[in-house]
Amino acid sequence: MSTSKTYSPREFESKWYQYWMENDFFKSVPDEREPYTIVIPPPNVTGVLHMGHMLNNTIQDVLIRKARMSGKNACWVPGTDHASIATEAKVVAMLKEQGISKKDISRAEFLKHAYEWKDKYGGIILEQLKKLGASCDWDRTAFTMDPAMSEAVIDTFIHLHKKGLIYRGVRMVNWDPKGLTAVSDEEVIRKEVNQKLYYIKYQVASIKSQDGGPQSKSQISNLTSEYLTIATTRPETIMADAAICINPNDERYLHLHGKSVFIPLINREIPVILDEYVTMDFGTGCLKVTPAHDLNDYELGQKHQLEVIDILNDDGTLNEKAQILVGEERFVARKKIAKLLDEAGHLEKVEDYKSQIGFSERTDAAIEPKLSMQWFCKMEEMAGPALDYVNNGDIKLIPDKFINTYRHWMENVKDWCISRQLWWGQQIPAWYAPNGAVVVAKTAEEALAEFKAKNSKFEDLSVSDLRQDEDVVDTWFSSWLWPISVFDPTVCGNPEAKGNADINYYYPTNDLVTAPEILFFWVARMIMAGHEFRNDVPFKNVYLTGIVRDKLGRKMSKSLGNSPDPLDLIAKYGADGVRVGMLLCSPAGNDIMFDETSCEQGRNFGNKIWNAFKLIKGWGDLTPTISEEDNTNAVAIAWFESRFNEALAEIEANFNSYRLSEALMATYKLVWDDFCAWYLEMVKPAYQSPIDKKTYEASLGFFQNILKILHPFMPFLTEELWHDQVFGHRNTKDCCIIAQRPQVGNIDQKILKEIDAVKQVVSELRNIRNSKQISPKEALSLSVKSNSDIDYLAFKWIIAKLANINELSKTEEKLSGAASFMAGRDEFFVPLAGNIDVEAEKESIQKDIQYLEGFLKSVNAKLSNEKFVQNAKPEVVANEQNKKADAEAKIKILQASLVALG
Repeated sequence: MSTSKTYSPREFESKWYQYWMENDFFKSVPDEREPYTIVIPPPNVTGVLHMGHMLNNTIQDVLIRKARMSGKNACWVPGTDHASIATEAKVVAMLKEQGISKKDISRAEFLKHAYEWKDKYGGIILEQLKKLGASCDWDRTAFTMDPAMSEAVIDTFIHLHKKGLIYRGVRMVNWDPKGLTAVSDEEVIRKEVNQKLYYIKYQVASIKSQDGGPQSKSQISNLTSEYLTIATTRPETIMADAAICINPNDERYLHLHGKSVFIPLINREIPVILDEYVTMDFGTGCLKVTPAHDLNDYELGQKHQLEVIDILNDDGTLNEKAQILVGEERFVARKKIAKLLDEAGHLEKVEDYKSQIGFSERTDAAIEPKLSMQWFCKMEEMAGPALDYVNNGDIKLIPDKFINTYRHWMENVKDWCISRQLWWGQQIPAWYAPNGAVVVAKTAEEALAEFKAKNSKFEDLSVSDLRQDEDVVDTWFSSWLWPISVFDPTVCGNPEAKGNADINYYYPTNDLVTAPEILFFWVARMIMAGHEFRNDVPFKNVYLTGIVRDKLGRKMSKSLGNSPDPLDLIAKYGADGVRVGMLLCSPAGNDIMFDETSCEQGRNFGNKIWNAFKLIKGWGDLTPTISEEDNTNAVAIAWFESRFNEALAEIEANFNSYRLSEALMATYKLVWDDFCAWYLEMVKPAYQSPIDKKTYEASLGFFQNILKILHPFMPFLTEELWHDQVFGHRNTKDCCIIAQRPQVGNIDQKILKEIDAVKQVVSELRNIRNSKQISPKEALSLSVKSNSDIDYLAFKWIIAKLANINELSKTEEKLSGAASFMAGRDEFFVPLAGNIDVEAEKESIQKDIQYLEGFLKSVNAKLSNEKFVQNAKPEVVANEQNKKADAEAKIKILQASLVALG
């Protein structure tokens, strides 16, 4: 297979992806190898690829490809989440466009439309992931509402109900008036919004002095005549007020103990209650208590046995209990009631006010606290083992800065509202008799048997008399089973089950890659489910990505218009370029300040690799010489072999620590700098001249190993070059995707040190040419005054080739009238035949001395710090002492050079 002349990713990306698919390179079945498993965080079935998906799935693919090349049985399980709220909203909107209202059709008809929508649009994001190069085992693709997975959810519900961990009760929940469903605390997004604070006057009933006579205005603090002022941001809920609360120790209101007030506009009398919950120095010191529409008020109402009056319909409109503004939407009602209060003389003033408001994550509707009969799951018992797994290190959070967040959540866990007032999802397996009695069972027949076994009064009950609960379970109640149910759903709800071959081989999985914002309501719950049904962790490591932000630090989103289309980026820069661009700026757990120039950098890197390969391949077009390579190439080969092994050790260490960005950067520098900028230049033959055979073969070997370590990051480019005919015939399965990853070999520290010094000499010589405007074609002489053990004469030919010198000699004296520089502690002189600017040279040396003196000062500060010397590792202290000695030696040499210049 030949390779095109120019780097054009579009020409080969789809070709190789199809090839990998056709040859089952992504497919995994249990065998004797060590398994390496990742389950994809299932994207919503409604979703399309966005920048967060790009980052998350690139990381997963890098990990899975590296494991595959390391000889492990790599299995990446893909799938999608049914996303009950989001999907139902999509289907309702679709039906509305067709003139169909959800309330006018049956549940079965709605679900038929929903599945049609899912079948048409549900697989879009998975197909888009293929463009990125995601090497998932597509035969294992799962959907959280597949029949077997839905059955696992129902079995889990029944199991936890039998254990007493699931119960039904009336609680204050987060209500989404747009989605018409309860949502969990974790699905509520808190936002600071500009509001109004309304000061409303409540008329006090029957206020009398202690001797029975009327009080004067001056005796009634914070009252206007016979009115008590209350500040609220929600005037539309005053009709649901059940009391006014004051602190019993507040001297301003002692005369109100045992009294009552009238609610403005509707004139309903409510009591004044006493509770230290009220803060005396906040606002007016008086609190209106509205138990049906505020969680804290509800708890206060329960304590004082207050009436609960719910004046809002499920859609956020006022109902008949409000008495006024019935049918008005809550925010419209707010504006209208403010006007009514003002006209009636009950509105004292209005102030601007900022506060935090909860919004539904899915519909962006303002959340309404609402009392509702719901199903709940007790979390405290399950949270204990899930916390222990992280505290004990059985599960590692990467980076570990999230451990404290996780611990705080788990130690303060609340019961989970798991019911949702929707049709799209797994219907709750609860069955109601005509008298309201309820049992939890898998089928109506099983429910009937339970009713009859429970009480003889149900003897005449039939299946047709039973009604199944209309609600579905929370989406997270299915996805918390994901690492188990994708392998063996029958284990869910059945902790005693041994499980099938898949789950016993692949579980627990290895790495989970996800976002910190779902650490609690997905990651933590998967850990709970894993302990409950497998008595084991679901994964060993959790790699937490950051948020993808734009250059201004804003989260990328469609609404802001600051998020590029990932597919457009792939079309422009190639999948490999985008993958590299994303990873170069994505340290674990930190937000990514994404800039499209990173993708351009990724594409340019691909182009650099392509051109390097074409250069080496071109050497083979001329018949390589059979003679032994010259000394220069032998040294270059030995150096790059050690440099490759040194870099590979660094790359592997970064992978082991999940520093993927650093692993890529180490790879990038190895290829761009060490291989392309130095090694190839060292061994490159003169134009149209043949290269010796050993150097040619060594270069091809190096390049092949480079392709292997690049493959997880740049799979398409590496596979394309891997199959070039220069490497000989490849059989069907001889592909880069499964090539054995190189192992770290010997590292010759001596030659690494020597070539580093040689590279510095070459760089300094190039700087002299640039600063003195000396043509690269003009050969220079070079003298060295050696203060180290490096024999520069042994590397004369490398320096001559890369810096065009015609002579390299040793000297014991400083050469006057020569440009000088240092490499390490060694001094170099370049005679410039009177072309040297002595004053400029002095100025340059003085700047170097100033820099070194500043550096020496910082090192001395460290070494004089007793705490540092006592607590630092011995090798760290020794390294600082070496830095000091080196700086002092350099300063001494530079000062001598100044003297020599006169």
